[in-house]
Amino acid sequence: MTEPRRLRGHKATATCCIASRDKPGLVATSGEDGCICWFDMRCKDVKFVMDVSNEPISSLCFNSGNENIIYVSTGNEVKCFDVHTLADNSWKPLESYNYNKEEINQVTCNSRSSFLASADDGGEIKIIDIRQKRIFKTLRAGHTSVSLLFKPFACSYCICSSVQFIPWRPWESRSLRFYIVTGGLDSKFIIWDFSKGRPSKIVDFGLPDMHSGGNAGQCLNPAFVHSVKVPDVDILDKIGKICVVARGDGVIDVINTESELTATKPKSSTKSRKGTQSKGSDGGVPDENGRKWLHLDYSLGGHTAAVSCMTFSLFGEKGKFLVSGGNDKLVKVWDCSRCLDSWQTGDTNELLHLNINLTKKVNWLCTTPAESDNLVVCDTTKLVKVYTVS
Repeated sequence: MTEPRRLRGHKATATCCIASRDKPGLVATSGEDGCICWFDMRCKDVKFVMDVSNEPISSLCFNSGNENIIYVSTGNEVKCFDVHTLADNSWKPLESYNYNKEEINQVTCNSRSSFLASADDGGEIKIIDIRQKRIFKTLRAGHTSVSLLFKPFACSYCICSSVQFIPWRPWESRSLRFYIVTGGLDSKFIIWDFSKGRPSKIVDFGLPDMHSGGNAGQCLNPAFVHSVKVPDVDILDKIGKICVVARGDGVIDVINTESELTATKPKSSTKSRKGTQSKGSDGGVPDENGRKWLHLDYSLGGHTAAVSCMTFSLFGEKGKFLVSGGNDKLVKVWDCSRCLDSWQTGDTNELLHLNINLTKKVNWLCTTPAESDNLVVCDTTKLVKVYTVS
């Protein structure tokens, strides 16, 4: 791996990055300086800088149907901007949503551009109806304060760190159900039926029997869920209806989300209100082929510290790779097709395609649909790094 290209524009640590699908090479990054920097990978310098907040920006996302619209989370607020209508040095938002009470960790837009979800430090997820410009639902009491099993880290958390819409179930016409997945610093992964405002499935990675194999080399940090990622609609046929979960103990879990949802049946009004909770170490519900969960851990060449961010590749054959970054100052490129095949065959050889050594911990990463300059990494510095992955 050659030396990365460095993008300059931020005055403080870069926190997040997103890449355009409609305009290959166009990348937006955010920072603790409250700015959004726009880069064209064909050019050397920053294209333009939006100074949108006095507070750090925690997350960015495009409107799924119109990439001229961008959503920005800063503090407990989500701001919406139309990039094409902005005047020079006038960064007035189209809309501003102030529904969250605590600091927002991630904002995301659903595939139909009808809803936003914002996950915050209080464990709440606000679902915002974009078209009606109002709050649709508040999801709470899923990520609850717990006493951790690891005594050196004994404290209570209910932070919801990550949220994603499930794109293949945008609205079931008969049952009128929407689904999202969330992860939190209570070590829980939750599948929500947000049309009803309650969990459908809760997986607690903090339970002793949920740890994967007890590999000697695996780090002993708590299994906080730092990030969750689901594939976009256009790559579902390649990698299936899965969700990947990035954990604080360095493990990445690949979960067959559809199998988990199919197996979840309301048994009573009380239980469906609370959601079903995984308690065993069997690694989830088998799908139609008998496959359960896949654990990408240290024994397979995985991370040795917390995994902070993941994304599916947009370059080459979309979805061929899963790219992860962690606090071990490593970026790992996993072969998705081999990972999915290993579910069927049990062969876990050569799942790791590429290992990239960094000098700093990873905050965020994204990929671009280009042959070069296609992996963008925000680390704990103000310089954004760009790599070429073949």
